[in-house]
Amino acid sequence: MPLYKRITVDEHTNVFIWKVEESLEWLGNGIELTPNCKNRVAGMKSEIHRRGFMSIRHLLAEAGYVDQDLYYDDMGKPHLKDGKNISITHSFNFTGIIVSDKKVGIDIEMQREKILKIANKFTPLKEYHTVANEEALIRKLTIVWGGKESIYKMYAEPGLGFLQHINITDFDFDDRSTTGKVFFKGKTSQYYMEFLEFEGFTCVYAMPLEDAPAKSK
Repeated sequence: MPLYKRITVDEHTNVFIWKVEESLEWLGNGIELTPNCKNRVAGMKSEIHRRGFMSIRHLLAEAGYVDQDLYYDDMGKPHLKDGKNISITHSFNFTGIIVSDKKVGIDIEMQREKILKIANKFTPLKEYHTVANEEALIRKLTIVWGGKESIYKMYAEPGLGFLQHINITDFDFDDRSTTGKVFFKGKTSQYYMEFLEFEGFTCVYAMPLEDAPAKSK
């Protein structure tokens, strides 16, 4: 299928989401990979990972880029050669990218019961005692995880811990946005994030609070 969703966050920031339903052969048509990326795909044991990797190249094309425009630094953080910022995410049959003049991070996660078992490793569970039921708790925790993951991708610094250093401000589902704060190495930084849910998945994307779109201020 074509692009699943495009979100214009502001005039300089766009989110692109793909639902991976096509064959690897279809996804490979018209896509020229760098030698390094060809080797990466060849080394992937999972078919869904190969298809996800190729779908991200279609998302790059939607944003006006080709595989050769993308590179990774020593921390594994992706960059675009024209200087714009990019973040990439892949969860099962959904992939996504966010491209912006600002620092940005994005995460897509499947809403799964498994998150209840690991929640205390990334957020204080006592903060959610008023959540109505288990389904709502899974949804909320998935948003919190996605927010922390998005910030972590932006920060890209060794030692940053989800539980110890990143805090997400509580929110109502109808808000569709919230903020986060990082306390790390004596410094405090604040972030703005928006979230959406679709087909049992959650997408969260974030940027520094001072760069939040005008509509949020």
